[in-house]
Amino acid sequence: MAAKDDIKSKISEAEEFARKIWLAGLGAYGKSVDEAQGQYEKLTKDANKMFEELVSKGETLESEAKDKFKETTSEVESRVADVRKKLGLDTDDTDQKIEELSAKVDALTEAVAKLAANK
Repeated sequence: MAAKDDIKSKISEAEEFARKIWLAGLGAYGKSVDEAQGQYEKLTKDANKMFEELVSKGETLESEAKDKFKETTSEVESRVADVRKKLGLDTDDTDQKIEELSAKVDALTEAVAKLAANK
């Protein structure tokens, strides 16, 4: 009977060893799934973080570009105003000059009329 018990004990040990091998394989699979899930979550988190950083950088660049555009536009308008002024096309000056010229034309017309009357 000792041989029979010995065989049963060996079979039981072999079954237990086979079970442990199965559990080790199952554990390795579970661990690899957990690691893959962790890597996926890390990649997703990193990708989202990078996207947000890119959006933030884009907003900064957009703001800087708008400021530069406003600055350049202001400079161009100032230069155009200077050129208009130099050419006598400044609106305020033009109105004043027209009034001055009208007064001179009126004075000349009056002077011509007086000269014509004296002849």
